[in-house]
Amino acid sequence: MTERFDYFVVFAEMRTGSNFLEANLNMLEGVTCHGEAFNPHFIGYPNRTEILGVSQDQRDAEPSVLIETIKADEDFGGFRFFNDHDPRVLETMLDDPRCAKIVLTRNPMDSYVSWKIAQATGQWKLTDVRKRRDSKITFNGEEFAYHVAKLQAFQVTLMNALQKSGQTAFYVAYEDLQDVDVMNGLAKFLGVDARLEELNSKLKRQNPSHISEKVENFDDIPAALRDLDQFNLSRTPNFEPRRGAMIPNYVAGKNIGLMFLPIAGGPDSAVRTWLATLEGSAVGELQTDMNQRALRQWKRKFLPNRAFCVLRHPVARAHASFCKAILSTGPGSFLKIRRTLRNRFSLPIPEHMPDEAYGIDEHRVAFKEYLRFVKANLAGQTAIRQDSHWASQANLISGFANFATPDVILREEEIDTGLAEIAAKLGIGTVPTYQADSQETPFDLADIYDVEIEAMCQDVYQRDYLTFGFSNWA
Repeated sequence: MTERFDYFVVFAEMRTGSNFLEANLNMLEGVTCHGEAFNPHFIGYPNRTEILGVSQDQRDAEPSVLIETIKADEDFGGFRFFNDHDPRVLETMLDDPRCAKIVLTRNPMDSYVSWKIAQATGQWKLTDVRKRRDSKITFNGEEFAYHVAKLQAFQVTLMNALQKSGQTAFYVAYEDLQDVDVMNGLAKFLGVDARLEELNSKLKRQNPSHISEKVENFDDIPAALRDLDQFNLSRTPNFEPRRGAMIPNYVAGKNIGLMFLPIAGGPDSAVRTWLATLEGSAVGELQTDMNQRALRQWKRKFLPNRAFCVLRHPVARAHASFCKAILSTGPGSFLKIRRTLRNRFSLPIPEHMPDEAYGIDEHRVAFKEYLRFVKANLAGQTAIRQDSHWASQANLISGFANFATPDVILREEEIDTGLAEIAAKLGIGTVPTYQADSQETPFDLADIYDVEIEAMCQDVYQRDYLTFGFSNWA
């Protein structure tokens, strides 16, 4: 234990030089790295049965016991942790500012080739070059792409956790491992007084030759790399904030195990009416405003149970949200945002509705201006909140998945048969007819729809169109 930290973790992967880093850490007086302490297949090292008296069975039963034991040891201790190690301790370590984080990385191509050679030769560590085993490997483009994606996903997880908790890590590249000054900088970061005069000389680099000498089909690599989107150029930009589960908005049956996860701007009241009719109660008697505890109790009470949400076409949803939340001045409208859009964004809508001077042509122009605002808003270019009424449906459903992933995602145009099928899965044979909401708008979408509106919606809601495969509304 040091003044700054109680223990440390080296976040690494196979063939990134983690054995060499551990060997140098162990050369620091008073520091002990206990290998892969949370490898699910062994504890510490393949030939060990315990760490500081904690057996593998004890660790598997209660992982925190091993962490507490390492913290209590007289040496400043830690371990190496890979992306496939025990996930139960990952959050504990990331949330703990008294846990020093060391992040070791290596060029993914080098680590992939080294990993394939180690698999072929069975040699994962080298201390005597006379016993070095050699082998050429065959490069597999799909396997390499998966290798890179897995490493990147783990690195993003680490980075996001550190960002959210205001922590920092000590980053070490594979090439840095040969620099004694960097190793001593790491000791300083950890709060350790000891320093290295030289690096560990026992471990030897296993495959020092050029990659072309280690890969049989080296000429296939450039073609595979061309297909690898290294800079994530194909990603649809998304600047929306991550959404929570929004549990209080869920609508659950009081007498049956059916729960509706409403998407703002969708067919909310019509589905609530259908659900209430199905179970023979009033809409106001449906369960809402639940917290996590109440939702768990509901799930335990109704077994089996089903949760569903309803997708609306982005053009129809944008129009419904515009009419209800912005154009209207009645209940449920956003009067402050409405006023700001009129005054600061020059949204051409009347001060009050209804207004006889506001016709179809005016409505078409106003709706297009609203879409321009939504695009800027979701890109983080306005001071107005990114409200759920115009947030992407993909983002909202991702939020649901934080606690209650919907069993079924229905499309509004298929809702009649879809609701009946969900009810049938709960043993309900007779269901009421679904009655769509009456449009609370001055004009129907069909009256103003044109190719420009469609193109604008596709621009604003690229993620929804790509995720759910929406075609043109008309």
